[in-house]
Amino acid sequence: MLSFALASCAANTGSTPAPSGGGAGKVDVPAVTNLPVPPDAVTPAGDGKATCSSGISIAYAGAETGANAQLGINIYNGVQLAVNQHNKANPGCQVAFKKFDTEGDPGKAPGVVTQVVNEPDILGAIGLPFSGESKATGQIFQQAGLVHLTPSATNPSLTKNGWTTFFRALGNDSVQGPAAAKFITGKLQAKKVCVIQDDSDYGIGLATAINGALGGAAADCQDKVTTGQKDFSAVVSKIINAKPDAVFYSGYYAEGAPLDQQLVNKGYTGTFVGPDGVKDDQFIKLAGDASGNAFFTCPCVPGELLPTFADAYKGVSGGAAPGTYSLEGYDSATILLKGIDSGIKDRAGLLQFVKNYNADGFSKHFQWDATGELATTAVYGYKVENGKIVYVGTIS
Repeated sequence: MLSFALASCAANTGSTPAPSGGGAGKVDVPAVTNLPVPPDAVTPAGDGKATCSSGISIAYAGAETGANAQLGINIYNGVQLAVNQHNKANPGCQVAFKKFDTEGDPGKAPGVVTQVVNEPDILGAIGLPFSGESKATGQIFQQAGLVHLTPSATNPSLTKNGWTTFFRALGNDSVQGPAAAKFITGKLQAKKVCVIQDDSDYGIGLATAINGALGGAAADCQDKVTTGQKDFSAVVSKIINAKPDAVFYSGYYAEGAPLDQQLVNKGYTGTFVGPDGVKDDQFIKLAGDASGNAFFTCPCVPGELLPTFADAYKGVSGGAAPGTYSLEGYDSATILLKGIDSGIKDRAGLLQFVKNYNADGFSKHFQWDATGELATTAVYGYKVENGKIVYVGTIS
């Protein structure tokens, strides 16, 4: 069992502090430093005997640039590693990898995805990383019959559109929200929680889920921010006056980091909790020393704790360690490659292969229901420790 001890609060780097009230500082949740790999996890290399037609491709569609691009880059690198390992091991089956940058923008994504589906050599796709752009493009994939696996889009409504080509390679926010609420009020011992949401489909959906789970703990402390916002003074004042033990930010790191920094600068001494959209080294880079008060929840497995994967990943990432959803991107690509290795030559065949898939990956067991949701899911906890994001174990 995890043990807890009160730790000193994050340093105040701003001007005259105001009392945060309620919070007793950051609760110490010990890090977990090892993670088992399922013994039967499917690898991209397979048995090395695969043969397939020439001119077959899989694609990544998602952010490579933009305010929250790192979350997409983490996935892209995982896919690249899987393709590299597959092609090196299987000289008789060389699968091309095509990349399409949406900038994470729901307004630009439909045009980009139209390009993807119009290239007939692409049999399957990984993406899109974000819920808003996934919502805007799902019907385009559906009309083209092109299977696509998202390693990160978590808005629950995405599997309620009747799409048969959409598969979610992780738990959705109906799973993450209650897990986060239990983590905050249980492990982190918060009695009062402020929930702040951005205006994205992801942020709105997750805030709805966690508010429902928190009930009265968050009933008197709510606020909203907008994508691209830089000045959070009004929100900060509201939080300081509410005196919460914890703040949960439902959105992405581009806004979550400066919000946390401005809170700490004004004397907030409670805990800051972010979901998967905030859990990235870019959060620490942007928030600076203020990030020391942060925990994260994520339906993602820490690939950095799998030494073989982590070492290989550095070869495609310029030496960077695996990030949020790197391992999910790797597993998602592996599933598509496994289908191609089985002799599938068209989109309809690969779609059927994914529908019937039932096997372990490195991150989890992959088997989907009729809507494209995984049959079993889990959520994990993380914290910032000594300027790094470290794993603290399963929280649901």
